[in-house]
Amino acid sequence: MIRLEAGDATALILPERGAAFARLDHAGRALLAPLPEGAEPGRGFFAAFLMAPWTNRLDGGRIVVGGVEHRLPVNRPEEDTAIHGFLRDMPWTVTESRADSAVLDCAFDRPPFAGRARMAVRLHPDHLAMDFALTNGAAAPTPMGFGWHPYFARRPGTRIAFAARTAFGRDARNLPIGPRPSTGLVGDAAMLEGLDGHFAGWDGTLHLDWSDGHGLTLRARGAWSSNLHLFVPRGADAVAVEPVTHAPDAPNRPAAAAHGAMHVLQPGATLDASLMIHWR
Repeated sequence: MIRLEAGDATALILPERGAAFARLDHAGRALLAPLPEGAEPGRGFFAAFLMAPWTNRLDGGRIVVGGVEHRLPVNRPEEDTAIHGFLRDMPWTVTESRADSAVLDCAFDRPPFAGRARMAVRLHPDHLAMDFALTNGAAAPTPMGFGWHPYFARRPGTRIAFAARTAFGRDARNLPIGPRPSTGLVGDAAMLEGLDGHFAGWDGTLHLDWSDGHGLTLRARGAWSSNLHLFVPRGADAVAVEPVTHAPDAPNRPAAAAHGAMHVLQPGATLDASLMIHWR
């Protein structure tokens, strides 16, 4: 476990568990829904984990690379989907570590994917900064993508606001349908409970406010700056705000890909993104 500190802010990162965040706190206040003792990141409505080399769902685990169809392991059998990639299940290596910052790397080789991921995190007294990069190490051009899946703490009166041009619904297997025009969302999380939807044409900024006057603002840049997934699980003390590089099941759904395709990376090419979370 890595512990970062800056002023009244603290963060706990788990290199052995996919470089997931177990906690992010400010002045003793949980910003992320904390990871319970003994729980696994990504197996409940808490913490924050990385998704790569794809995000969200692939129908039947299907992806075509260089004209060849590949079937990735289905890890959501009730939906027949491969979800959130596999880097969240791999150990990461800490290559740099200071009191307020860390750099973690992960090399992978699971056909058709191969390459290296890098996450650099710096904690400040009033914000968190993260840079992420994914490099194609395969011999052929390969569609790739990544995202970050934080479960922010949800308290009574939690409000969410962001702007986007396009929204997708979902079918019975939580795969995208649509799209339809959108202006984004502004509202109380209680009114949005059960929402699990993708937004494209996002302007890269989201505000989350609690009723006590505290809140946070997430700003995404680079490959994260135009696609956002929002998940408000029923009955949970969390809301997932996920900057991602592509739409769900983009390789198999032209309508989704038109608003957020996976990036076809040439051998040795790198896709990168960054975000900042300011709290108040």
